[in-house]
Amino acid sequence: MRVELKGITKRFGSFTANHQIDLVVEPGQIHCLLGENGAGKSTLMNVLFGLLHAEEGEILVNGEPVRFANSGEAVRHGIGMVHQHFMLVPVFTAAENVVLGFEPTKSFNRLDHKTASAKILELSKKFGLDVDPDAVVENLPIGLQQRVEILKALSHDAELLILDEPTAVLTPQEIDALMEIMRSLARDGKSILFITHKLKEVRAVADVITVIRQGRIIDSVAPTETENQLAALMVGREVNLIVHKESTELGDVVLELKDVVVRDDRGLAVVNGVSLDVHAGEIVALAGVQGNGQTELAEAISGLRHVESGTISLRGHDITNHTPRQILDAGLGHVPEDRQRDGLVLSMSLADNLVLNTPRRAPFARRGTRNLGAVDDNATVLVERFDIRTTGIDANAGSLSGGNQQKVIVARELSRPLTCFMASQPTRGLDVGSIEYVHRQIVNQRNEGLGIFIISSELDEVVALGDRIAVMYAGQITGIVDPSTNREDIGLLMAGSTVGTHD
Repeated sequence: MRVELKGITKRFGSFTANHQIDLVVEPGQIHCLLGENGAGKSTLMNVLFGLLHAEEGEILVNGEPVRFANSGEAVRHGIGMVHQHFMLVPVFTAAENVVLGFEPTKSFNRLDHKTASAKILELSKKFGLDVDPDAVVENLPIGLQQRVEILKALSHDAELLILDEPTAVLTPQEIDALMEIMRSLARDGKSILFITHKLKEVRAVADVITVIRQGRIIDSVAPTETENQLAALMVGREVNLIVHKESTELGDVVLELKDVVVRDDRGLAVVNGVSLDVHAGEIVALAGVQGNGQTELAEAISGLRHVESGTISLRGHDITNHTPRQILDAGLGHVPEDRQRDGLVLSMSLADNLVLNTPRRAPFARRGTRNLGAVDDNATVLVERFDIRTTGIDANAGSLSGGNQQKVIVARELSRPLTCFMASQPTRGLDVGSIEYVHRQIVNQRNEGLGIFIISSELDEVVALGDRIAVMYAGQITGIVDPSTNREDIGLLMAGSTVGTHD
């Protein structure tokens, strides 16, 4: 199926998310749409899938103009979409999810499980998607859940498959398997639109790469372009993609976890006996697929979640179940996983957000009265030092881009004396230029002797930053390895294996 977008323009009020977009996807082609977060990729795909409606332009399917009032009409025209956040019912089986809304029935309108399962098996065999039709989705690994999503789209005879950031939560092995599935679908004549900001993946699988920046098509190139060339097209300037680290001498242990057990909101032990230490002058990176207890562990360290048992120490001082204020005062710098919910007060000014961790301390307050001049002076210095792009220090934090919001948090946490710096998903949602900047700040602090604990689901980031890599699966550390370790071995650890590890 040939799909063509002509002059697509989508606005949200005065903001233009897509401007005069022209794009063609040929039959049997893997066409990658590459761009920074916020470049307009997902907006464009939502227009194509009928979830949004463009103010200008048209969509042609096999040369015929179409207009989708909703996603159902897009599906009927042979377009399927696998969203970044899966649209599955966790307590249903794979078969029940695939036929949801189009259920085969037998007497008394009961679901015909046999027919539904047979359909799954037929599609699985045809496209090399090995899925147990009777498996309950919530019990499946993330990679298999994604296969269920793909089968769901293919069950509606999709000829064009849109994959929106499909590798965000996959292990390296699952990513390799997905790439092979994409190639198999293309060989069968299916067209694939692959949306991502990951350079290695597009070069590995794409036939054509179209780069979008600030809502406009910049260029369409072959996958023979280097990562640096693609990054420059995405950002509009040269980007250094390599993290340079000097060798450093390890100091004392600054953060120590001993047999830590933490429960989630359901009362389940999602951190189950974790022991780990971080020395001054090193970066320990915690790898793992999202949802294996990393979030709860970070919350426990920072005082945001109760520790059931075990101990957490900063420079030998027990901080287990201390308040967040006490832990910050003890010298923990913390970049939270969700910068907007936990890291900033979006309605407050940039200047006020830059002193959220020390609002009552001199020079920002004296005898209970705020020193507004000192607050503003601090903001002026940090804006320049950390290259925060803003209209002014009085601008609300919510008006900043995601990358600049992250810079505000990093600047605030690194602008005071620290014992240990902990950053959860430090570059999530950032473009390659902002990633380059944040990585440089982290490495600079490590080079100056600070102990750093990074929690990231991005394997490239973990390997680039970590002096040691700890891998977490199902609430436990499955291994601690050197960053030179084969990525496939790290991927096995992320999936729960203990093959190829050393302490």
